[in-house]
Amino acid sequence: MEEENKKSSKKVGIIISVIIIILLIAGIIAWYTISNMDKNKPDEVLYAYIDCLKNQDYEGMYSLISDSTKQSIDKDTYLARNKNIYEGIEATNIEISNVETTINKKPKKYSVKYTMTFDTLAGKLSYDYEMNFDRQDDNKYYINWDSGLIFPDLKESYKIRVYSNSGSRGDILDRNGKVLATNNENGEREYPYGEITAHLVGYVRGISEEELEAHKGEGYTASSIIGKNGLELAFEDRLKGKNGTGIYMVDENENVLETIAETDMEDGEDIKTTIDVELQQKIYEEYGNDNGFSVAMNPKTGEVLAMVSTPSFDSNKFITGFTDEEWEALSTDEDTPMFARYESTWVPGSSFKPITGAIGLTTNSFTATESFGNSTLSWQKDESWGDYKVTTLTTYGGASNLRNALIYSDNVYFAKAAIRIGADTFAKQLLKIGFDKEMDFPISMSTSQFGSNNEFSSEISLADSGYGQGKILVNPLHIASVYSAFVNDGNMIKPYIEYAKTNTDTDLNEKTDESKEKSTEESEQKYWIENAFSKEVANEIRDDLIQVVENPNGTGYEARINGLTLAGKTGTAELKGAGEDEGEELGWFNTFVVSDEDDEQLLMINMIENVENRGGSHYLLPIIKRIIQDYLL
Repeated sequence: MEEENKKSSKKVGIIISVIIIILLIAGIIAWYTISNMDKNKPDEVLYAYIDCLKNQDYEGMYSLISDSTKQSIDKDTYLARNKNIYEGIEATNIEISNVETTINKKPKKYSVKYTMTFDTLAGKLSYDYEMNFDRQDDNKYYINWDSGLIFPDLKESYKIRVYSNSGSRGDILDRNGKVLATNNENGEREYPYGEITAHLVGYVRGISEEELEAHKGEGYTASSIIGKNGLELAFEDRLKGKNGTGIYMVDENENVLETIAETDMEDGEDIKTTIDVELQQKIYEEYGNDNGFSVAMNPKTGEVLAMVSTPSFDSNKFITGFTDEEWEALSTDEDTPMFARYESTWVPGSSFKPITGAIGLTTNSFTATESFGNSTLSWQKDESWGDYKVTTLTTYGGASNLRNALIYSDNVYFAKAAIRIGADTFAKQLLKIGFDKEMDFPISMSTSQFGSNNEFSSEISLADSGYGQGKILVNPLHIASVYSAFVNDGNMIKPYIEYAKTNTDTDLNEKTDESKEKSTEESEQKYWIENAFSKEVANEIRDDLIQVVENPNGTGYEARINGLTLAGKTGTAELKGAGEDEGEELGWFNTFVVSDEDDEQLLMINMIENVENRGGSHYLLPIIKRIIQDYLL
């Protein structure tokens, strides 16, 4: 029994020994296999390298190259060479394709062939590459890098050069070909009309880092100029010249070895505008030292004829440079001469009343002949208004109807009219005619607004809004379009400022009978908002506004011109703070010529600030009268 136990124990020992030996052999084989297994693959290294390149991570690229490469090129040289070349040519949209891996163990050779395409400032490029690898002690593949992985024919001693020739910036012209912006003989930008067109035309300056980044890939360089505001900004894409750019490979002596890519230089496009600079100049000179704006437009076509903001500045100074004293004076001037007033919104005062009237008639809230009771200097709806009353400047005999209310500029009538219309209907109609709606125009305009977030917060606010106070804020170009509805059977014209190719090249004041006929045939009216009002309503408002100027009792009578029929509305907007009895006043006069003649089409929206103690809106009347007389007669 004892003998049998010994034999059994020996047998178990042998089995265990065999198992141990087998496990040891398996462990050795596993260790050998794992230790000799590739910890990455060549194509994986390629993709990682390209990802780093896309992100301009040159440090990451350097970490993927082999020890043997690092012995031949130091890190700083590697980083600088890659950064300078790739960023110098503005390489973007880098992609690889046709990836093919080759591994030869005898002799050892590990390589990947691929095609790389990328955009540059001189166009798209595509090359075939072969990337070779070392497998190092950690069993990872690393790139045997040389300059041929940037461009296949690039040697270590060769360099890449980029050359640019700038295309000239296009001119900006008025409707008659007069130059508003051009380049002088030295290639610097200049503005012949200086302060007269400064806000409208704008100016150029050197591109900023932020702008360079925002316009990456559009051909700009750190030395480029770019439009900063006005028409220079609005038409930047077409005005700017296209650089002629070449990417070349040169040797140690700067001899050109290879043209890698090349694009031709192109001059920028000239932009012809609808502006009549003679009218622009006349308005600017008449406004003198006053702060204000004027927008002039052909109400039949939508052509913007002038956009003036005063005070102004000399846009040429942004090219020639300011002294410290000049810049300090300009930037701190309390009259804000760099502020383009016609781009903003303003309280319209009584110049808004024709719009309230048109909305009331359109919505059948009242009729044109309906009387709202006797004329009175003050009024409140009922005791719920507390101490608040609507006041007006004068009373008159006869019916308190729409025509008389416009002739005498009766605040009380239009407060009652707004309440008749109702808050919801008034708001809906204002939104219909373009309030809170961005205008499609090259120069950005603030949108007209009303009430609190375009809702009337109270009955008093609604009443005040009826005569252009309350919280009514209007943009001049928008109001020009609204007023054009009184010329176009209730349709609001779409303002535009780039001269249409279908228009004749004849000045408005010099058209022959033949050119008049041609202009009528070729001009195509484009409305911004159709059927803003009905034809009947538009004609009623037009006829009433004629009486504002023609009637001796009309608030616009001082602007009457023999030989022309004007329609218009004055307005004195009060800017009083809470609890204040007096405040700044804005004087308005919106007017248009009533005529079937093409060469007499003119609509003007005009405002001058600080007219308190100067006659209110009446201060403008002789000014606008002189402008229209000189322009049309």
